[in-house]
Amino acid sequence: MPPLTEACPPAWAEAGKAALAVLDPALGGIEALAGPLPWRRRPRGFGGLARTVLGQQISNQAAGAIWRRYATLPGALEPEGLLRLEDEALRGAGLSRPKVAHLRGLATACLEGRLRLDALSAMPDAEAIAHLSAQRGLGPWTAQVHLMFSEDRPDIFPHGDVALAASVAHLRGLPARPAPRALEALARGWAPWRSLAARLLWHHWRHATGRPAGEEP
Repeated sequence: MPPLTEACPPAWAEAGKAALAVLDPALGGIEALAGPLPWRRRPRGFGGLARTVLGQQISNQAAGAIWRRYATLPGALEPEGLLRLEDEALRGAGLSRPKVAHLRGLATACLEGRLRLDALSAMPDAEAIAHLSAQRGLGPWTAQVHLMFSEDRPDIFPHGDVALAASVAHLRGLPARPAPRALEALARGWAPWRSLAARLLWHHWRHATGRPAGEEP
């Protein structure tokens, strides 16, 4: 299974792009320079959450390599299967000891009903972020990215993301990256399309830095 799969954009994406071009013409001009925005999606449920967790605090390239090995392990994309795997198999796929423990904790939380991934779609954004963030080791960034890429939420913005801050600074010619609170305040002007704005900004940053158009966070 690839780290992120190419997918057809949801029905709201084109309307969102048109609205963002009016709200912020700089965002509206990104595709003209960087090319069409690829729409990438992660699996829903435990598999998608595991991919986001594996990408925490490491490069996209390293995360992608680890994920490709992890995803081939029998049962690794479901809580029950993950708990049946030996630590040696998970470590052999490249997971650190803390991430092995973290995934085991999340799998247990799913089976015990403390983490209800199947109920996320019925939760408003703030409730869904709070539910995910309440789990040990799942901070707001992980919750927001999971909701963006596994649940296709249109109005989520991971304001603590360094690449988003760097992209905004480059796009607007700022002398420094905006701090998370400043970035959060700026993103309010892109509602209700903040997820789409984030995708465009990541797309712009890949183009600006010459990085391959592979993974989002």
